[in-house]
This record gives sequence, structure tokens and C-alpha cells, in this order.
Amino acid sequence: MQKITPFLWFDSQAEEAVNFYISVFKNSKILTTVRYGEAEPGPKGAVMSMTFQLEGQEFIALNGGPEFTFSPAISFFINCETQEEVDELWEKLSEGGEKQGPAWVKDRYGVSWQIVPTILGELLSDPDPEKSRRVMDAMLQMDKIDIEKLKQAHKGQ
Repeated sequence: MQKITPFLWFDSQAEEAVNFYISVFKNSKILTTVRYGEAEPGPKGAVMSMTFQLEGQEFIALNGGPEFTFSPAISFFINCETQEEVDELWEKLSEGGEKQGPAWVKDRYGVSWQIVPTILGELLSDPDPEKSRRVMDAMLQMDKIDIEKLKQAHKGQ
């Protein structure tokens, strides 16, 4: 069991959101589903909470009502190895949501995601400050991150 688990408070869409997330991420599954009973505040039989995994990371989703909503102040950072992975996750997670760039999307449930190729960190940490500045400038002009354009900026092209 992991020590810290992100806990996502939904109004009433926890089950729909969990099913969406496990359809987006390949290595994912639902672990448990808890439903409201007779004496609980939600409708009997409706999902109260779900525990699920995305790429090995455990999460809990709760149907807690409209009291709280998501904010971009908390986001999930996705390390991507290829442009294909960036493109796929960008399109899937932003569908019905909002492309906020650079690298940020808000999904249809209001959860914020950062879709970032691992090479970005490598290029930004180059010991040559001019190279890393060019990469940062290029990235700030993008919505969805383009790995090839980052590499070109790094080379000064």
C-alpha cells in the first residue's frame, strides 16, 4: 500500500471519471467500489467512492457533492517518453475539457494535467544557459509540447 494517495472529490461523477481515466491510461484498473447503503447520505446503491490505479499510482475518487471543486493549483504531472504519447494524452484528456497550454489541460471533470515529455527537463537543465533559455522560450510559445521543436531550439535552429 502506498503511503500517500491522491483523493479526488467529485460532485456526482466519480464513477464516470474513474472509467474515463482507466480508458485513457493503459496500465490502469479499478481496485474497489463502495456504494451508499440505507443509512448513508447518498442514494442507496450509488457509488460513494472508488479506489483505482493509473500507471501504478493509486487514487481514491469520492462522490461528495458540490461543496468543493478542482483547481489548477493541484495537477497531475505525466512524464511522456515520445511525441506520440504526448499527442495521445493531450487529445484524450482535453476532450470535453480545456487545452490550457503550455503542456496543461483541464479534463471534462475539472482535473488539471500536465503532459510533459521527459526530454524537456533534460533540455532545460543544460549547463549552457543560452540553450536552456531558447528551450524555455520555445516551450512558452506552445500549447501542446512539440519535442522536435524543443530539440531545434536547443540546437539554435
